[in-house]
Amino acid sequence: VFAGMNGSAIENFSCVIYNVSFMNCTWQAGRDAPGDTQYFLYWRNSRYDDAMECELYITDENGRNMGCRFQNVKIEIEKAYFLVNGSSKNSLIQFYDEYIQLYKIEILTPPLNVTVNCTRDPAGCIITWQPPLTSHVENVNCFEYEISMQKK
Repeated sequence: VFAGMNGSAIENFSCVIYNVSFMNCTWQAGRDAPGDTQYFLYWRNSRYDDAMECELYITDENGRNMGCRFQNVKIEIEKAYFLVNGSSKNSLIQFYDEYIQLYKIEILTPPLNVTVNCTRDPAGCIITWQPPLTSHVENVNCFEYEISMQKK
């Protein structure tokens, strides 16, 4: 049983990893949370790490924490653990927690050094590229690519 007022926990929690090692997490205030509720995010990247509080909160116009920006994030094999709890002068706030497999929320950078060489004889083009940057994929054969060509 969750301690705290029903409907006071955050909603719509989501995180995304971009540019290899940056992560943003965002949430919305609980629909029944008192107006003075402030939220705090803690996370642990693997079971061997200590839980850490967010260092750079994203706040709304009222100064309420509505998200967190992370730098130097490494994608581990295990699931990362996220906990958002809240405080209010008037009532107990329910916490929200979730385990997330970080590789599933990564937006990959585009492939690098894309080149196209076309010849008339025999007519054809050779397209080459290098894999996108990522912190955790050791086997570049894991990547799948899609090429879309439009005729002019």
